[in-house]
Amino acid sequence: MEFSEAILRYLTICSYIRTEKDIEEGRMEVPVKQEEEELTAEEKRKIERKLKKERKKKEKQLLNEAGALVEKVKPQQSSAKDLALKYLMRWSKKHKDWRFQKTRQTWLLKHMYDCDKMSDKHFTALLNYLDGLKGNAREVTIQKAEALMEDLETTDGSTEDSPAKIERIRQVLQILS
Repeated sequence: MEFSEAILRYLTICSYIRTEKDIEEGRMEVPVKQEEEELTAEEKRKIERKLKKERKKKEKQLLNEAGALVEKVKPQQSSAKDLALKYLMRWSKKHKDWRFQKTRQTWLLKHMYDCDKMSDKHFTALLNYLDGLKGNAREVTIQKAEALMEDLETTDGSTEDSPAKIERIRQVLQILS
């Protein structure tokens, strides 16, 4: 027996279709089912799913007609900044749940001189983190810090955040050299 045949059969067996909501609110009576024994458990499940889908569709139509569109709330995802700073603070507290994450370290190394993205509190923790930096990451960080220092010295401090940025670069070079 096909699914559509089972639905038609069920609908003819039931005198009329009722939704649970209508029954609860007393607008309709509980349907009287006759010859229900003829439907298998799988046929019943299929019919229930189909009716549930139709009920949801009707509810959505009613909401749309009333002008209240249902918007699904998306869980707010943490930004790369938030994740990187949480990573750094977890490291600074030496929690046993800390583990190395290359993407977080990359974000920290890329934005460590930006006072808007990294507060002084976080920068202090980052200096301690940089003390343990090893390998190529250490070498590249030193090279970038030296290159930034040269660039800022040649521009004669024409940008407004230069003093803070220069100080941060000096601190990084002191730690790593």
